[in-house]
Parts: sequence; C-alpha cells; structure tokens
Amino acid sequence: MKADVLPYLRCTICGEKLAAAGGGPQPRALRCPAGHSFDIARQGYVHLGTGRSPHAGDSPEMVAARADFLAAGHYDVISAALAQAAREHTAGEHTAGEHGGGGLVVDVGAGTGRHLGAVLDALPGAVGLALDVAKPALRRAARAHPRAGAALCDTWRRLPLADGGTDLLLNVFAPRNGVEFRRVLRPDGLLLVVTPEPDHLTELVAQLGLLTVDPDKPGRLATSLGPGFAPAGDAVHRWRLRLGREHVKALVGMGPSAWHTAPAELAARLATLPEETAVTAAVRLRRYRTHADRS
Repeated sequence: MKADVLPYLRCTICGEKLAAAGGGPQPRALRCPAGHSFDIARQGYVHLGTGRSPHAGDSPEMVAARADFLAAGHYDVISAALAQAAREHTAGEHTAGEHGGGGLVVDVGAGTGRHLGAVLDALPGAVGLALDVAKPALRRAARAHPRAGAALCDTWRRLPLADGGTDLLLNVFAPRNGVEFRRVLRPDGLLLVVTPEPDHLTELVAQLGLLTVDPDKPGRLATSLGPGFAPAGDAVHRWRLRLGREHVKALVGMGPSAWHTAPAELAARLATLPEETAVTAAVRLRRYRTHADRS
C-alpha cells in the first residue's frame, strides 16, 4: 500500500484512521487505534473487507480477458475521456486536498486499474486508490500506477475512506453506492460515471446472444445516486473497433455476459464470426457534482 494513500484510508469497522503496522519498508498490515488489523497481500493490495462478501467479483479468467482487451487499446477512448474530464476539473477547481499535492482519485470497481492509471498520468500531483471486490483484479490494480494503491472492499458497504476526503471519483461500468459516494466526496469534488449507450457492441449482441443495455439505464442511474448528486454535463463517445475472434472472445469474457453464456455455446457462436468483425463502441460519460456544490 502506497504511503501517500494511507492518510485517506479509514477502518471499515470503526471509521478510525489506519496506519502501517510493524517496522520495515514493506508493512504486512494496516491497523487502527482500536486494534482492528487488515492484512496487506504480498501483491500489494490491502484487504479492507469486513465479514464474508456475498460475491467474489470477477473470476481470474474474466480479469485476464479484460487485461488482454484493454492492453490492446480498444477502450483507450474511455481512458482519454476520463483523463480530459479530470484535467478540466482540476484546472477549474482548487483540489489540493487535505494532505497537499493533487488530492485523491478513487476508482470504485476499478478492475485492473487501467483507467485510474490514465487519470493519474493526467494529474501529476494526485494519488489514486483502486477499489474492487475481486482479488485477481486487485493483484493487477496494485501495480497499475506508481502513485496508486489498491484495496479489497465490498463497494455496497461502507467505503474505507474518510468523509469528504476524495477529490475525484471514477465509476466505469461498475455498481454505484450513491450514499457512500456522497459521503466520501469533497464538496467541490467530481463524480465521473461511464455507462454503455444502447448501441454499444450492437453488432455482437444478436450474433453472440450478449446481454442488451437496459433501456431504463438513465433512470436506474439517477436512482442509484440518489438525491445527493446533480448532473453537471455529459458527452457520448462513439468509435469503431475492428476485432479479431480472440479479442471478441476477450470482450465477451470480461463482461456480464460471461456469467450468462455457457462456454461451449459461446465457442460455437464465435466460430461463425469472420476473421475480423467491425463493432460499434458507444459510451456516455456523465459528470456529477454534489448538491451542496451547486451555488
């Protein structure tokens, strides 16, 4: 766990500050004044979960598929859009943060941490934290950027963060805990949410039997964020991908359809595709401010 991230972390049991336990340059745990202790995995992420989580998140196979797909640059448009929004935010607001520097960027449901890394590249003074429930993802996220830490937690529960200490929240194709987002975000902070548009991957939906985008996505998004947030602008990003079969397989394998499609059935459908398929990628990046920041 990066030392610069520690001041922002809080015990998920009692809410007190956390500190490295034990001497040496590589502490093996974090501990609060009340004695609650959280192990740091040898891969670098800290386990801040409490109790047994009802879900383990993405499997190793799903994480490997996502890593391969993202490494090929297919979703770099998303990373670039997030980075640009972050630059605009820091240019227009004082976001030095409670502990100096460029403040804290948190990616909730960060996966491998690739988007968080791109945002940190755009904000040289900031530190980052990747939150996820999947250990295979966090093993990669802990190495995603020199200024980023990673922590395992159930994002439906209390986040392991101080009240009002986060400058920028990222949420890309991930669950949203509106109450906790509101609690941890600074009054002048910004929430960036990326969701798929109705025509996202439309060429593959029928051919491979993928899950479709919920037509009530905007309504569900507003409900999940609750009354604590106000829209502050949005933009659609649409681009064309040319995917070979292996990258189509990775794309399907890294998303929710992986949970709903039998491997043998998917393999049979993939075999019917041409060597290369043109695919539409379309997402909406929404910006949100807290209601207290509307004046």
